[in-house]
Amino acid sequence: MPEILVLYYSRNGATRRLAELVARGVEGVAGMQARLRTVPPVSPITAVAAPPVPDAGSPYVEANDLVECAGLALGSPTRFGNMAAPMKHFLDTTGAQWQNGALAGKPGAVFTSTSSQHGGQESTLLSMMLPLLHHGMVIVGIPFTEAALTNTATGGTPYGASHVAGPGAERPVSEDEKRLAVALGRRLADVALKLAR
Repeated sequence: MPEILVLYYSRNGATRRLAELVARGVEGVAGMQARLRTVPPVSPITAVAAPPVPDAGSPYVEANDLVECAGLALGSPTRFGNMAAPMKHFLDTTGAQWQNGALAGKPGAVFTSTSSQHGGQESTLLSMMLPLLHHGMVIVGIPFTEAALTNTATGGTPYGASHVAGPGAERPVSEDEKRLAVALGRRLADVALKLAR
């Protein structure tokens, strides 16, 4: 069964929750499965290595996950209007997959979480699209036919799913944010099936 790779980095759990909702949307499409993966943290102390398996949550991503996926949903918290360093670090290691066209022609989507309403959600989503475009992916967003996109007073953009977590990541994912994350996963899976025909 084709799988959508839902790849994320999450420090406080908010982006991980969005990833789970995107995966739910993917698996709501008949004939599609989600493969949840994360990236290891990075450290300014280069001698410290991450354990080979995370203590909790999804396993770490491997190069084969990119090759085997039918599509990719990429998620990261915002860091000064950009993706977090662990996600950027991982993407910087995908030169071989870029050279071999492992992701070319596959659909890609993005999602993020910020601590404030104006914490750089859209710029982060756009920054995550850039490497996907270089990989030759077909970018999938959320159309305004999703009513929650027009009505939300929390997160959610046409560029991808988003969540306003609050300064201490204390806010749960709102109902609109949930609907939009599920819708993004569903749309990504639908497009993957159409492109595979």
